[in-house]
This record gives sequence, structure tokens and C-alpha cells, in this order.
Amino acid sequence: MRFPKLRCDRVRSLRVKLTVANVALLAVGIVAATAVSVMGMRYYLLDQIDAELTKTRDSLGGSRLTLREIDSLSVLGFVRDRLDPPEQEPRPDSIFTAVDERGEPVGLLGFQPTDAQRALAKAVDDPDALIKDPEPHDVQVRGAAYRATATRLADGTYILLATSTDGLHTGVGKAVRLDLAIGALLLALLGCLTMFSVRRHMRPLVDMVETSSAIAEGDLTRRVPSSSDPTLEVEQLRLALNSMLHQVETAYRTRERSAAQLRRFVADASHELRTPLSAIRGYLQLYDQGMLRDPGERRRAWDRMNGEVDRMGRLVDELLTLARLDQRPELRLRNVDVSRLVRDAAQDLRAQQPGRPLAVDADGAVLVRADESGLRQVLGNLLANVRTHTPADVPVRLAVERADGVVRLLVADKGPGLPPDDAARVFDRFFRAGGGAGSGLGLAIVQGVVEAHGGEVRVETAPGEGMAVTVELPERLEGCG
Repeated sequence: MRFPKLRCDRVRSLRVKLTVANVALLAVGIVAATAVSVMGMRYYLLDQIDAELTKTRDSLGGSRLTLREIDSLSVLGFVRDRLDPPEQEPRPDSIFTAVDERGEPVGLLGFQPTDAQRALAKAVDDPDALIKDPEPHDVQVRGAAYRATATRLADGTYILLATSTDGLHTGVGKAVRLDLAIGALLLALLGCLTMFSVRRHMRPLVDMVETSSAIAEGDLTRRVPSSSDPTLEVEQLRLALNSMLHQVETAYRTRERSAAQLRRFVADASHELRTPLSAIRGYLQLYDQGMLRDPGERRRAWDRMNGEVDRMGRLVDELLTLARLDQRPELRLRNVDVSRLVRDAAQDLRAQQPGRPLAVDADGAVLVRADESGLRQVLGNLLANVRTHTPADVPVRLAVERADGVVRLLVADKGPGLPPDDAARVFDRFFRAGGGAGSGLGLAIVQGVVEAHGGEVRVETAPGEGMAVTVELPERLEGCG
């Protein structure tokens, strides 16, 4: 038996799902961390640029100088190279330009406004707005990003200050690419580690699948082995599955045993009933054909048929008793005085065989928690076995004692005994030592009743030394101190 083929468009591997989930969570974390770090770095760099622009703006605004004074005093000579960059530089890092009230750029230090200065003046539509806002603004100068601010001199001239943010964006871009590269490497590493770890920790699930497949193919003894590094949930599942498998195996074995017992019961009954039925059928055929003309012959045939009917009745009763014992019936347990049962069985034997020597050692009360009818049947079958297989003058001894937490019941005779081979099979059903009389079920019933009580029965015998049957029952009492 094999498991049905799974539809891959509906079912996905749990390992893949866990790996994808871990990688996705890490990817979200990396993206969030990258975004936060990039925003923090950009804010820090912009803050530095804005601080420098603001400091320069405040210095110029607080000096109360005019443009002519700045030009004549060459106050800004030290920044000539910085504020008047060569024309071949397309994107200067800093731009410093003066703008009149009409928004037109004005030359400084004897130099005409450069293209960059003109572009800055054009990009700033309203210098007053830059002056009023304490924070610099973002402007585009010839396609490049700048941070710009403005101040006003004493003569009304506007001074525009701008610093390029290309370096900032370049640095941020490099940081983003580096973070993404490291993040991709981490994602790949996490995916491999997760797949390996999940496969190792989910090995018990694979063992469960293999065990289930083996059981489906008929191996009911298979169990899920324990993992070397089990997780709590998987170990709980393993224990629960093994417990379920044990119950399934037990139920299957019980069903098989019941079926085997039923087959054996039918086979034994049919085999044992064949002889008496054949005898009865034969006598009926003789009677039907008119061959039993003599009244004495008819009486003998009638007695023989009654005997066979009685034999069939006893056989059926014994088979039914064994069948009930095989089903482990619920016993009606109560405190039973075994000594009293032994004395009653001894009186029955004396009544049936008055000439048989009988010794009874059952003084006092020996209580045991048991089914009284079952114990009476045990004693009856043991003594019936003695009556059937030993001469009427063979001594018999009955005894009961309590020792080591058990109650021992002894039935011993001085009969011919049994050889070892027969002694080993004495509790087998339908076994008759030496082809003797009886159904061969008596001792089998004894064993079944004793085992139903949780006890044990054993036989000691040898040729010419008689046979002793010892029954041991656990001493379980209720309501007795």
C-alpha cells in the first residue's frame, strides 16, 4: 500500500514554507533597517550642510555691511577661489552670488556673474522667502541638487548661498547598494541555514511518514524512533503517534486472536462432535432399517445414543467455557474461603468414590478475592481428572496454604503419572494422555480460569510417581485488614 500522489499545485513543502517565511521576514527587516539608516545618514549630512550655510548667512547678515564695502575691503578675498570657481567646472560644490532687488545677479570682486551664479539667481524666485525661513531650501541649479539660503545686506542687496548635495546623494546611494548587497548575502545564507536546520529538525516527520508506510504495508511492529535533538512539539507528536500505533497493533492482534480462536473453536467442535454424531446417526440408520428387532438391542442402542448426547452436551459446555475465557470475561470477584471450597470438593469425591484414600489439609479460613464459581470449577475439573485417569484405590491429597503473598492450592495423587512429553502438553486443548477417556478440555479450562484470576498453574509429574497440580492465586482481599 502506498500513499496517494499529492497535487503539487495545492500542497507545498513545509521546509520551503518555513524557509520562505524566514527569508521574507529577514528581507523586511533588512529593508526597514536600510531605510532607517539611509534616512538617518541623509538627515545628518543635510544637517551639516544646513548648519554651514546658516552660519555663513548669519555672519553676513549680522555684519551690517554693504556690497560696496565688501567689495572695497576685499573681505571675501579669502574665498575667491571658492566663490568664483572656474567656468570649466560644470557643478561647483558651493555657489555665492549677489542679487539686486530686481533679482538680477551682480558681480563681486570685479568679476562678472558666472553661469552657475546666474543659474542660482534664476532658480531662486523669491529671495525674501529664503530669508524668512530659518532652514535652507532645496533648489535645482542646472539639473543639480543644491541646498540654498539667503540674507540681505545693509544696502538691500540679496546674497544667495548654495551648497551642492550631489556628494550626499552619491554617498547615500553607495550606502544603499552596500546594504542591499550585504542583505542579499545574508538572505542567501539564512535561506541555506534555515533549509538545513528545518530539514534536521523535521527528520522525525520523515520517520513518521516512513513508519506509516511500513505499517500500511503490514509491519505493525514499526515505531517512530526518537530523534537525537528532538523539539517539544515533534516529540509530543512522536509519542502520541507511537501510542496510537500501539493501540492499533493491540486492536489488530486482538482481532486476529479472536478470529483464530473462533476458527479453532469451530474446528475443535466439528472434530470432537463428529464421533458422537456419527454414532447416533449409525444407530438411527439401524433402527430405521429395522435391524434392531430385539428389545435388548434397542435398549442398548438407546442407552448408547443417550450417552453420546450427554457427551456432546458436556463437550459443548466445555467449549463454550473456553470460548468465554478466551474473551476474558468480567469475573464476579468477592472474598472466598478457599479452605471451605476444598473441604466441599473432598466431600464430593468421597461421595463419588467412597473407597479412595483422601487426605485433606484445609483447616481454618484462607481468604482470597476471586470468582467462587470459577474456583469450584477448577477443583471439580482437577478431581474429575484424578477420577478419570487413576484407579479408585489411589490416594489423593488436597491442601491449601498462604505464603509469600499468594494462596497455593494443591491436588496430588499417587497414580501412574505422565512422561515428560505428555506433561509438557497436559494443558493443551483436546490432549488425552495415552489416548485416554475424557474430552481433553478439563485442564485447559483450569488454566484459563486461573490465568483469568491473574494466577498460575503448574504440574509436577513423572512416570510411576503420580501427579501434583499446584494452583497459585494472588492474595487480593477487599475489606480485610
